[in-house]
Amino acid sequence: MQYKLEKPVSGTIGTEKYQCSIAWRNGKFISDEPVTSGGKDLGPDPYTLLLSSVVSCTLMTIRMYIDRKEWVIPDVAVQANMYQETKEDRQQTIIDRDILFNCPVTDEQKTKLQEIASHCPISKMLQSEIKVRTFVFRDTETTEVKYANEDLTIVWKPAFCEHSTRCWTQLPEVFDPKIRKWINPDGAAAERIAEQVKKCPSGALGFFYNKKEPPSDGRQ
Repeated sequence: MQYKLEKPVSGTIGTEKYQCSIAWRNGKFISDEPVTSGGKDLGPDPYTLLLSSVVSCTLMTIRMYIDRKEWVIPDVAVQANMYQETKEDRQQTIIDRDILFNCPVTDEQKTKLQEIASHCPISKMLQSEIKVRTFVFRDTETTEVKYANEDLTIVWKPAFCEHSTRCWTQLPEVFDPKIRKWINPDGAAAERIAEQVKKCPSGALGFFYNKKEPPSDGRQ
């Protein structure tokens, strides 16, 4: 398993309705609900963020194709909206995407770019099977199994494991669920093991250094 983003998108919310601070690899922005939903409209709401991913991905995909074909089309616009309807007791979401050209474009080029838009990665992802997995980090006392090398000790809490598969798909030299003693603490350097263990979303994996510890980040 290899995540699409090297650094995950993260967010926090306090008591102010309903402002979320969203952090991405190069900065932060606020997401909020409109006034009609109890927010202050200080940033895009979740539906707007979803549609903005469709719009931006479509524009980028179209621009890549135009540049590759060396067509002279300096200005393209895309707008998107969505609605939901129920058919046969099943809710369906429809996203409408409009492509606008603010310069002369032939009908043949428009037809081709309409086709290319449907192949943008976000469009393809939204029309494929999507699963959303939710994990909660736990740090209460429970049965522990420890695996140690000279530098650090890996702590496994079987009761907390939610099988995110991050450990054994991203560091198979250390984690191998196919064998009984599935953690090999000598399979990688201590720093690499520590880095991977911190990615466990459920609290099933932890670690501590056997000697002098570096500054704690709350996950050791």
